[in-house]
Amino acid sequence: MIFSSDNWAGATDAVMAALARHTSGFAPAYGVDPLSRSIEAKFNEVFEREVAVFLVSTGTAANSLALANYAKPGGVVFCHKEAHIVVDECGAPEFTTGGNKLFGLPGDAGKFTPQALETALKGYPEGVVHHGQPSAVSITQATEVGTLYTPDEIAAISTVAKSRDLPLHMDGARFANALVSLDISPAEMTWKQGVDVLSFGATKNGCWCAEAVVFFNPQDSAGFEFLRKRSAQLFSKSRFISAQFEGYFENDSWLESARHANAMALRLAEGLSAVPGVDLPVTPQANEVFPVIPRAKAAVLQDAGAKFYEWPTDDLPADRMMIRLVTSFATTPAMVDDFVSRF
Repeated sequence: MIFSSDNWAGATDAVMAALARHTSGFAPAYGVDPLSRSIEAKFNEVFEREVAVFLVSTGTAANSLALANYAKPGGVVFCHKEAHIVVDECGAPEFTTGGNKLFGLPGDAGKFTPQALETALKGYPEGVVHHGQPSAVSITQATEVGTLYTPDEIAAISTVAKSRDLPLHMDGARFANALVSLDISPAEMTWKQGVDVLSFGATKNGCWCAEAVVFFNPQDSAGFEFLRKRSAQLFSKSRFISAQFEGYFENDSWLESARHANAMALRLAEGLSAVPGVDLPVTPQANEVFPVIPRAKAAVLQDAGAKFYEWPTDDLPADRMMIRLVTSFATTPAMVDDFVSRF
């Protein structure tokens, strides 16, 4: 009953088979090998346009470097107040951007609105040196609480960002989960709605350590290779990140893994919704479920071997708590049913 994180799961068979295929022999280093070039071409195919792709090993690196590419002196990045870049990256975005401030916007269910962004931007008028200067806008898809921005919502946020000539960054740590839930194409969820740069996550969905920074306007990436090298994210044996992506994309393995994880989350939500005393204040849209349960029940579940984390919230009585349950490609129906049955 492992629901602590999709990071706890291993790698898919497809990814491991691809790594095994490329583990022997010789290949040029630092990402100029034929396999890495083929993966760059695959990203063009996936997104239906020419993109600039830079492979890295972690989501924190992808987010931080993507934002650093657009950093300004006295810069401000606008995002949700609960965004991963604010809460869970140990100041890496601020460090990598040279001290750009992260401005956390309010918003229900992990999302902020175009109106909230517009209001915040008014506090940073053009050319006022004392306030600093906006440098980027970042959204998370799927969000930290498993909800999704619709294409129209992404486009509306992009419109506000572009009114101040700001790039729109998408933290796509669970990109595939959002994609299959919305049932749209990668292009329709990104550049067609005005996204400029994407942190393309694959680790949570079945890779070992494979992430990518994707620029939808390749000219924006000029000089990015130096940012990546300076941040120790240019791997000498880059082909092993590329090999993971080969297995990930092969036969749409990445989409099937995400569909399975989402289906297990839905099974979990449906099972818990029928349990007296359990509430689901956030409707799950991807592979995360946030039930409110009796605190005493959490201890019973953990004693039985269930793994999950408490999700901090201020508006619950002392005897109740919200927990986060995350499913993955490795979650089985038996795990879900076993967990639900213990209520």
